[in-house]
Amino acid sequence: MSRQDLDDVYGAKTPEESRAIYDSWSTGYDADCLSQGFRLPGLGAALLGRYLGEADAPVLDACCGTGLVGETLRLMGYGRVVGCDLSTEMLSFAERTGAYERLEVADTGVGLPFDDDAFAGFVCVGAFGPGHAPPVTLEHLARVTRPGGIGVFNLLDATFEDQGFPPVLEKLAASGAWKVIYSTPPFRPFLLAEPDLLSTGYVVRVR
Repeated sequence: MSRQDLDDVYGAKTPEESRAIYDSWSTGYDADCLSQGFRLPGLGAALLGRYLGEADAPVLDACCGTGLVGETLRLMGYGRVVGCDLSTEMLSFAERTGAYERLEVADTGVGLPFDDDAFAGFVCVGAFGPGHAPPVTLEHLARVTRPGGIGVFNLLDATFEDQGFPPVLEKLAASGAWKVIYSTPPFRPFLLAEPDLLSTGYVVRVR
């Protein structure tokens, strides 16, 4: 993974641009990210497992990419994982993991192709940097998660305010849609690259 890779992704102005970038990157995504110590998939799955339990419960891996989170959840014993992503090419790699009950193409800025209260939990990590999924995605995730369900996501410390996440987080809390029950200390998503890139993980309980 190079600085240019991240610049290209963060510089996407439309969902179509983001889709094209990830379609093109799909063949090298895992090797590029994992070689740089990418730890969001393992952390996201671990946080869900800690707070949700219920390995037989339906779980959504939103913006699932090549399936790194889903495969980790499968190894943890989760057998009912559904994934969605903007990129059809990334989804083709996710399908090869065998970790998913179902995979759907979804533009999370528009909505999610799932019923209300369909899932006991969700993981959405690595999806909310600049040029990625917009803040309204969190509202859609709340809708498809059942009362008492657990959600896990991360935001980039340097950009989440400018991206418009605080008003959406405040709206979800004030409306009673969910409550933040844990937030991590700031951490580096890439252990071997981007030393100045910090993120915070959040765990929410849907009401």
